Amino acid sequence: MNIFRRLFKIGKAEANSAIDKMEDPIKMTEQGIRDMKQDLDKSLEALAQVKAMAIRANNEKEEYTSKAEDYQNKAMLILKKAQNGDLDISEADRLAKEALIKKEEATKHIARTSEEADKFNKSVTQLEKNVSEVKSNISKWENELKTLKARVKVSNATKNLNKQMAEIDSSSTVTMLERMKEKVQQEEALAEAYGDIANESKSIDDELDAITDTTEDSALSDLEKLKEKLGINNDKEA
Repeated sequence: MNIFRRLFKIGKAEANSAIDKMEDPIKMTEQGIRDMKQDLDKSLEALAQVKAMAIRANNEKEEYTSKAEDYQNKAMLILKKAQNGDLDISEADRLAKEALIKKEEATKHIARTSEEADKFNKSVTQLEKNVSEVKSNISKWENELKTLKARVKVSNATKNLNKQMAEIDSSSTVTMLERMKEKVQQEEALAEAYGDIANESKSIDDELDAITDTTEDSALSDLEKLKEKLGINNDKEA
């Protein structure tokens, strides 16, 4: 709890400055909550001790109250016995007096223990209130810490993304795209040029082959030779 006390005692600007200087605010806050839990354990221990003293004072009060009533009853009984002749009057007076003295002592103890019991009971009430408040604060701050952790994750992710986006130079990106576009156009033009060259070479070869093609002449020559061998005369058929 000490870390929160220190932070809450200084001004808002100073508190923000102190938090900014922390190496790790999340870890520091977690440590603060652990400190609060230790304080809570000490408070619970103190509460138990004060409760024990209050219970003891109340028990003593009841005990002395019972003794005072007992001494009062004994004094009355002694006097009755003297009245009935069962006991000497002077002896009865002495014993009754002693009983009343004991009663008075018990009555003083009743007043003392009552005062102590009241004081301890008030302390118990205040400590129970403090313990309840600390428990509530711990629960609240633990929930807030969970929320803060989630917000830190989101903010870090957003910050990193924005940082990456901010580091991107739009002008250089456009320049790079234009260069890529120019290169692609150059490659396309080069491919088209190679295609034209290939088609041109192919056309010349076709023309040359057509002019120098001797396939039909060879076939006619072979046909004449075959007819001659078979004794076929074209003029006779005609």
